[in-house]
Amino acid sequence: MTPTPRTPDDAATRPSPKGRVTRAAILDVALTQALHCGLEGLSIGLLAEQAHMSKSGVFAHFGSREELQIAVIREYHRRFSAEVFGPALRQPRGLPRLRALFENWLQRVSAELASGCIYISGAVEFDDRPGAVRDALVAMVDDWHAALERAIGLAVSEGHLRADADPAQLRFEIHGLILAVHHDARLLRRGDAPRRARTGFNCIVERWATAAPADPAAARG
Repeated sequence: MTPTPRTPDDAATRPSPKGRVTRAAILDVALTQALHCGLEGLSIGLLAEQAHMSKSGVFAHFGSREELQIAVIREYHRRFSAEVFGPALRQPRGLPRLRALFENWLQRVSAELASGCIYISGAVEFDDRPGAVRDALVAMVDDWHAALERAIGLAVSEGHLRADADPAQLRFEIHGLILAVHHDARLLRRGDAPRRARTGFNCIVERWATAAPADPAAARG
């Protein structure tokens, strides 16, 4: 099959290596801004100033404030996946992987306490505002919800959790622990929030664990 020849316009619209680097640099500054001020707090003027660019230069890479917000959501999700899910996949299938996933997630939450979480702040800003930004945020949350449910399902199929465990219900409960950490640690300044979340996670696991020890390290200890 003969490939379709490229037109001059195709080459013209593809970002150059320099353009990709510049776009990544703008996105890095925008993500930092959004973590502290929310997606709605993104200011093209302030972003241009912090990135040492003109407003028109920023718009040349993103086209609109909405496109910038969506790009920030996707970049946040990429980093979240790399820090939380990527390392967990190196653990054995089943409960060891699920434990690693939760611990990675909790560590990321702890690191974000001084700034914020795009998933949570974005939900507050866009939960009742239909549109492309809300759609992008929902798609990213649905993606990691599905990944978490798959990890729970593997723990079931590996025999670490009972066969009647409902992955969607356990995902709901585990997610609730993370939300509680954000609330107690950020609003109430309670330093014991991560410890209590770990206790809550262990209670969920113990409630659904099979008779056989699911965590070899815990069994040896």
